Amino acid sequence: MDFHPSEEQAAAAALAARIFRDLATHERLAAAGTGSDAELWKALTAAGLTSAVEEVGLLGLVLLLEEQGRTTAQVPYAATCAYGILPVAAHGSPEQRARLLPALGSGEAVATGAFPARRAFTATPDGRLTGTAPAVPWLREATHVLVPDRDRALWLVRTDAPGVGTRPVETTAPWSAGRLTLTGARAERLGGPDAHDAVLAAARTAFAGLQAGVCAGSLARAVEYTSTREQFGRPLSTNQGVMLRAADAYMDTEAIRVTAYEAAWRIDEGLPAREHALTAAWWASEAGKRVVHAGQHLHGGMGADLDHPVHRHFLWGRQLDAYLGCGSELLSELGALISEGENSEGENSDAGNSERENEGETHERR
Repeated sequence: MDFHPSEEQAAAAALAARIFRDLATHERLAAAGTGSDAELWKALTAAGLTSAVEEVGLLGLVLLLEEQGRTTAQVPYAATCAYGILPVAAHGSPEQRARLLPALGSGEAVATGAFPARRAFTATPDGRLTGTAPAVPWLREATHVLVPDRDRALWLVRTDAPGVGTRPVETTAPWSAGRLTLTGARAERLGGPDAHDAVLAAARTAFAGLQAGVCAGSLARAVEYTSTREQFGRPLSTNQGVMLRAADAYMDTEAIRVTAYEAAWRIDEGLPAREHALTAAWWASEAGKRVVHAGQHLHGGMGADLDHPVHRHFLWGRQLDAYLGCGSELLSELGALISEGENSEGENSDAGNSERENEGETHERR
């Protein structure tokens, strides 16, 4: 495997870093409230960083989302790419790609996904959906929602269609979320029977990349604070306890990053990656929670200030922990998937042994 970014991926990440750094300032984020920053979203789409995802792939998207996470920039970038651009590009029909991708790439359309759905939606044979998702990220900004039904088929729903109801809800992080209620809403099918698992694995990997950036940003703030804040005549960073806590947070952040890179690389290469995506999501959930707690604790009393920039990283880290499914739930799913694979291999092995025994019996009779 090769995690080195291509020239195009590195250039896109550098451009994204500059835009996020210049526009996603603490003052602008505070002014945005729970909504998205329209000027920042316009700058990203104008720079081609949404449409570029088709070219840079999932690994490129992970690199871009790391930069968003570092600044906790309030734009529907992860949702639009993970539930819009990548699924349509990979699983859409030629007509769907021609109709949807230009709008999504230009920012004219914004996508999100009703994941995890937990079998909440039912679909009729003619493509009408009914069900409710209590909290969909960036729903208030979205024009399209990707919805999985009980049979794990994927449907694309317009938020302005008849039978679609949305209501604002507040989440831990300011993600402009909403409650989605569908009552016989007409939808269009996206992809075949394998699309659901592929989209879910890619989305988990993408949001793990976002968490890697959130953690890196939290840790960077903690390092800066403890290096300049003095206690008893010396910087806090010289205390062994502070150094060990920061070192643990650094290792956790790197674990999130490398597992997200591996899952993204495998998906881009067309290799099996469901277990790897779950592993990345588990690290992002469990380790991400530890890192943002450490970042806040290392700020001492300042970390308790709700208006301090590090508190925003704490909120995003906890929201991503919940959104990805929490560690125990992901670990349970990963264990079931591994067990399923081992049972399948065992059945194949038993069948192979039976065939060999039958061949031996035939040979003896001859």
